[in-house]
Amino acid sequence: MSQPALVVEAGDPLMTSDIVVEMLKQLRAMDTYDTYEGWSEEKIIDPLIMTKERKREIPIVGDPDEITLARVKAYYNAIASLVEKRTGLMAVPVINITHEGFGRALVLVGKLIAVDKVLRDVHRFGFGSLEELNEKTDKILDKAVGLIEQYKEVAEA
Repeated sequence: MSQPALVVEAGDPLMTSDIVVEMLKQLRAMDTYDTYEGWSEEKIIDPLIMTKERKREIPIVGDPDEITLARVKAYYNAIASLVEKRTGLMAVPVINITHEGFGRALVLVGKLIAVDKVLRDVHRFGFGSLEELNEKTDKILDKAVGLIEQYKEVAEA
């Protein structure tokens, strides 16, 4: 059986972006069985890229597996970490996902909900490209940092 081709290419400049670097840290930290030992960074991040072809292979309705749930958790852990780096305040991710793949992801800073994302179809979690991953994450981070600046006293509580 042949390995599926990677869509993330070696040397892609987006592999050094803040979110990709942080995602790699989070995914490696969650890898208690050393599954990623010897894997390239591109191979580790590749499953997060959900091309149209890859999405077509996944049923529209389905329950997320443990690996997919770990990727979702790693993503919101990475966002919390980046919020901390940008604001200097502790950020805590809170994720609740049903066995059917619906739920919510929050990032709390003090008593402030800095990120609030409704999750649907988690079994198909991913981004169309590394560029999309970066763009969506930057929007989330910019909004979170703006809320923290606007409600600083709540974020510091």
